[in-house]
Amino acid sequence: MDRRVREIKKRIEQRRKERQYEAKRRKEQDWGTADEERYGLPVITYDRYSFESESHPLFRKEWFLLKTLIAACLVLATAILFKHPSASLERARQFVARTMETEFQFAAVSAWYEKTFGEPLAFFAPQKEKETKRAPSYAVPASGRVLESFEKNGQGVMIETEAKAKVEAMKEGIVTFAGTKENLGKTVIIQHADGTETWYGHLGAISVKLYDFVEMGQEVGTAEASGTNAQKGMFYFAIKQGDEFIDPIQVISFE
Repeated sequence: MDRRVREIKKRIEQRRKERQYEAKRRKEQDWGTADEERYGLPVITYDRYSFESESHPLFRKEWFLLKTLIAACLVLATAILFKHPSASLERARQFVARTMETEFQFAAVSAWYEKTFGEPLAFFAPQKEKETKRAPSYAVPASGRVLESFEKNGQGVMIETEAKAKVEAMKEGIVTFAGTKENLGKTVIIQHADGTETWYGHLGAISVKLYDFVEMGQEVGTAEASGTNAQKGMFYFAIKQGDEFIDPIQVISFE
């Protein structure tokens, strides 16, 4: 008899605990959703959202590691190529040397982009208004007279002009050098879309920076003061096509 009474009490206690647990669980659910349901707000269920970090859409770890590995292999292969004394690798060494010494054609790429897509690259040039009339094919850097001809110089010409005269870009292009060169002093080199370069040397001051986009006729610097006449200035001008210089007088007239 006592045993049966204990079993009944045990079942009653178990049911009481189950009811308490169920009441507590419903209360916790009501606490989280009652306000949202009462005021018609959307119920947020966090199982819809993933809190795990996702990779950036523009950065993939696998591709980054692969590109790093390829770059390291290329550097290692180049180092071995130039360190190995084998004569059979000489042609490969010459090819790598020519490739590294060849300047990237910034101006040509910019012109191709503008022709293909209709707008220039923002990195190269600001937006410019469309011209309503046909512009001349080139601008005279600065008017003056030829002091030293191409035949005597071998690369360019020396032009005598007014003191501190503005020296302007012959054509639009990208500045690939702006600094001091041996025998030319302060110099600006502009690369053009047709692959040519114009050199402006013996400048008193430089008005542009490396990789600037310059318009035709834009000032690149001022003429250097003449050592013999304070009222005069001079500057050096050259045109380079490929690996050779051409006579600027065949292209442009200064006087």
